[in-house]
Amino acid sequence: MDPEKIIEVVNLSKHFKELKAVDGLNINVYKGDVFGFLGPNGAGKSTTIRMLLSLITPNEGEIRIFGKSLQGHRKEILKKIGAIVEKPDFYGYLSAYKNLEILGKISAGNYSKKRIMEVLELVGLSKRYKSKVKTFSHGMKQRLGIAQALLHDPELIILDEPTTGLDPQGMKEIRDLIIFLSKEKQKTIFLSSHILYEVELVANRMIIINKGSAKVEGKVEELLNANNLKVTFEVGDWENAKILIDNTAWVKKLEMAINGKLTFLLTPEEISELNKYLVQNNIAVNAVIPTRSLEEYFLSITQKEA
Repeated sequence: MDPEKIIEVVNLSKHFKELKAVDGLNINVYKGDVFGFLGPNGAGKSTTIRMLLSLITPNEGEIRIFGKSLQGHRKEILKKIGAIVEKPDFYGYLSAYKNLEILGKISAGNYSKKRIMEVLELVGLSKRYKSKVKTFSHGMKQRLGIAQALLHDPELIILDEPTTGLDPQGMKEIRDLIIFLSKEKQKTIFLSSHILYEVELVANRMIIINKGSAKVEGKVEELLNANNLKVTFEVGDWENAKILIDNTAWVKKLEMAINGKLTFLLTPEEISELNKYLVQNNIAVNAVIPTRSLEEYFLSITQKEA
């Protein structure tokens, strides 16, 4: 049985005069995904998110969310989405609790004190619920923004650069919260970010877009393991291993040799072949470490069109 599609974007395009901000974009997000939405500045990420939230209208294409057309079922769909777009804004002279209470009433939610405290607890702000927001750090304001997005218990959460401007501790708190919402609360999360390391830690699927169109989409693990990998072999007899490699075709694959480590650029099949070759030639292999990162993969995709 195929997984349920939460977001389906088909041939989506948005033009601003001569600028093609989004050009024939296709996206598939499935129930339970933490979906990384990646691309360099100007790739069309923010424009796409605004179309997903019905803030701007596409020139062409279709958006289906929860299996229904966004154009035909806008109100019904948006009731089940929570989102942060850019920097969340609050009344600085009011408390965290009061801000959420007012925002709930504006959205016709009129949420109970219990529900407001539940979401503040969820984002780690329950002990500061009486504090004025103007006393909050940037990271705390980001978490309050997520609390606002969660107030109506949405099925889909769209986060546009949620860790921008945060220190490492603040980034970790947001990352842990995303993982918790996905695993413990079974939320589907659409995460746009330029901090690739953060996406690599939390996302199970992703898409990379550039110049308004998709370049790759799929499972993070499979995409990172595709094609050539940077792999480091830690060997016992390093000097003889280096001599052996220098006198074979493997030297063409060698990237670096230093301090007992040989680093190669290999396909997944070549990793086992090289390991077998070294062992057959009496070179002890202590470890085989793939080192490819999402950042390397991202650059390999986007720099092709730079």
